[in-house]
Amino acid sequence: MGIHMPRIIQAKQIFQRPLSNGTRSTTMDLPKGYLAVYVGEQEKKRFVIPVSFLSQPSFQDLLCQAEEEFGYDHPMGGLTIRCSEHTFFDLTSRLGAC
Repeated sequence: MGIHMPRIIQAKQIFQRPLSNGTRSTTMDLPKGYLAVYVGEQEKKRFVIPVSFLSQPSFQDLLCQAEEEFGYDHPMGGLTIRCSEHTFFDLTSRLGAC
C-alpha cells in the first residue's frame, strides 16, 4: 500500500485550522459534528476532525496508545494526541478524511 501524497496534503488543508486567539479555541469555530484535537510530540497543532472518527477502531487505538503513554492531562484545554503529524495524517487519510 503506497503513500498518496496528494491525499495527505489535501488532509492537511482540510483539517488544519489556526487557533482562534493564538492559544485557545472556542466551540463556536467548530462545524457541527466536528471536534478539535491537538496533535504533536512537542509543539501541538490544532486539527478539526469529524466526531465519527471516535467510533473507528484504528482511531480508538491511537487514543488508547496516547492515554497509556501520556495519560489524560490536556493542558491545551482539548483532546491532545501526542504522535507525529505524519502518523495522524496517515490515519485520518485511511479513515476517509479526504
